[in-house]
Amino acid sequence: MNSHTLSAPAPFLTGLRKQLPGFMLCAVIAVAATFVSEHYGGPQFLYALLIGIAFHFLSDNDKCIPGIETSAKKLVRVGVALLGARIVASDVSDLGLAGVGALIGAVGLTIGFGLLMARMLGLPTMLGLLSGGGTGICGISATMAISSTLPATHENERYTLLTAIGIAIFSTVAMVLYPLIVKTTGMSTAEAGLFLGGSIHDVAQVVGAGLIISPDVGDAATLAKMFRVAMLMPVVVILALTFHAERKKSESGGSKTPILPLFLVVFAALAAANSMGLLPKQLVAISSEVSRWCLVISISALGVKTSLEKLAELGWKPIALMSSEAMFVAGYMLLVVYLSRAFGA
Repeated sequence: MNSHTLSAPAPFLTGLRKQLPGFMLCAVIAVAATFVSEHYGGPQFLYALLIGIAFHFLSDNDKCIPGIETSAKKLVRVGVALLGARIVASDVSDLGLAGVGALIGAVGLTIGFGLLMARMLGLPTMLGLLSGGGTGICGISATMAISSTLPATHENERYTLLTAIGIAIFSTVAMVLYPLIVKTTGMSTAEAGLFLGGSIHDVAQVVGAGLIISPDVGDAATLAKMFRVAMLMPVVVILALTFHAERKKSESGGSKTPILPLFLVVFAALAAANSMGLLPKQLVAISSEVSRWCLVISISALGVKTSLEKLAELGWKPIALMSSEAMFVAGYMLLVVYLSRAFGA
């Protein structure tokens, strides 16, 4: 009995040792990307991707493979689950009915536009779904969350990485250019917040773009953006239900795949708890920070797994797809601003 008890942790420790080299590789890349981002500016996720790609030669190393795979596929679910702690339902009332309707439209229409453009360009539906969801909701976090509901295939992994790279680039470009649009068109604080929060992909870039103009615009843009982040839950639930059967088939040896993945249940529970004021601010801050690190390490792992040759084979069409999605959601939010002016006047 005692010998059995003593030997019980052995398989766990063996598994941990197998995971450690690959995980440490991805964690070091994430730390390097964070250091560069914080000291020299620029998007943390993009740096993680690019540095990760530079270490692609280690993706075939037997010692690194287990940890890289776990970081790319499992850690992202932890990161997305913890995002729920950032959601506060009371923020919806501050946006107003028109603002809420406009942002819901931005998410739904951008995903639909992505699917349509993918079809027109002869690209896979999954790429249109990933890029449309990432552009319409909350950038790379949404891309990773949507990807985790799709069948686990090499093609879907490649599309996820391609979308993450594209979104990181276009989100950075938007952060620089969109404040110029705000100033040129003479938007008010509320209009600027709605436009920036409704059209820029990632949360960090939304905050950056808003603060370029003023702290008040930064707060308004962040509020609009967090509502888009909240839209992640219903979208991912719908996709999880849609792809449940296919995901079940694609997972080797997994006969019991839950209809709703555990990370979605945790996301919803944290969002509900925070909306009811049950989570202390310190816990929310810690949860948000852990979530960010999980996603950065995960995107580093995706970068390590990426072959530039295979990405190059995809050609110019994915770039056309993601640039058109970025222009679509920006054009839509500009239209919303002008219509609100017309009817408000």
